[in-house]
This record gives sequence, C-alpha cells and structure tokens, in this order.
Amino acid sequence: MTPVSTASSTMPAGVMSPGLRPATALGKGGAGASPFQLSDEEQRVVRELRARDREVRAHEQAHMAAGGPYVSGPYYDYQKGPDGQRYAVGGSVNIDASPVPGDPEATVAKMEVVIRAALAPAEPSPQDMKVAAAAREQKLQAQADAAAQRQLEQQGSVRSRQRGSVLDIVV
Repeated sequence: MTPVSTASSTMPAGVMSPGLRPATALGKGGAGASPFQLSDEEQRVVRELRARDREVRAHEQAHMAAGGPYVSGPYYDYQKGPDGQRYAVGGSVNIDASPVPGDPEATVAKMEVVIRAALAPAEPSPQDMKVAAAAREQKLQAQADAAAQRQLEQQGSVRSRQRGSVLDIVV
C-alpha cells in the first residue's frame, strides 16, 4: 500500500541513450516498430520493469477486490523504461479504516473487510501489515463496545420487566 520509491530518469528530448541504435532496414523498424533497437542490457531492464509492473498492479488489484466500498484507487508511481514506456513500480490504495460512528457492530464488520483488504495480496507489504494490525485493534475495541452496549440494553430490559412486574402486583 505504501509506494515503493524508485528513482526514474528520463533523457532530454533528442538525446539517445548509449544503448539505443537506429533500426536498420534488415527486419527492424517496420510499421509500428520503435525507430530504435534496445541493447541487451536495456532489454533486460524492460523485462524487469514489465515484471514489476505486473506485480504492482496485481498487488493493488487484490486490495481493491477485497476492500469493496472501503477502498479507493489504485494510484501508481511510474518509471519510464529505456523503451520510452511508463511502468508501474509502486502503488497504493486508500482504505477507509475509520469506525462507524455510534455503531460498534457495524465497525466490527467494517474492520473485518479492512483486514481482508489489507492482507489480500499474495505478499502483503509492511504497510499492509500495519493497516491490518490497526484494524484488528479497532475491531477488538468495537467488540468490547458492542458487548458493553448489549449489557446495558439487557440491564435496562430487566429493569423494565421488574418495574412492570411490580406494577402488575400493585394494581
């Protein structure tokens, strides 16, 4: 959920990376092809960036799928590759982990969704773990609040019945 920060560098317009070479007429540079070839090293970098992009997008999509109405985003941090394409190298989603005012039982249900959303990716990040831990704390507090609320309601109900019984006897 916390973006992975990576430095991105771009070349000024008109400046070629040392590994880029103009395509030759021998099989390269056809319709839709890049006007430049990538060096072996740049091709390796592009493969790594593509893999990272897939990993980041899958991670954030897992949060989105599990979080339902409590998740917004995703938001991505991009790095430009040697091929000129932008690749997601970090990402985040916003998870609403606030309690439901005046309704501890609804808060318990909401925190269960928040916990599932935070831990949904195959490899939760340290920030994902922190969000899940905070939601567990809120869930425990909400459960205690709900138990206290039920106890007060039961005591009030018992008092009402006792008063009713006394009135029945008196009348």
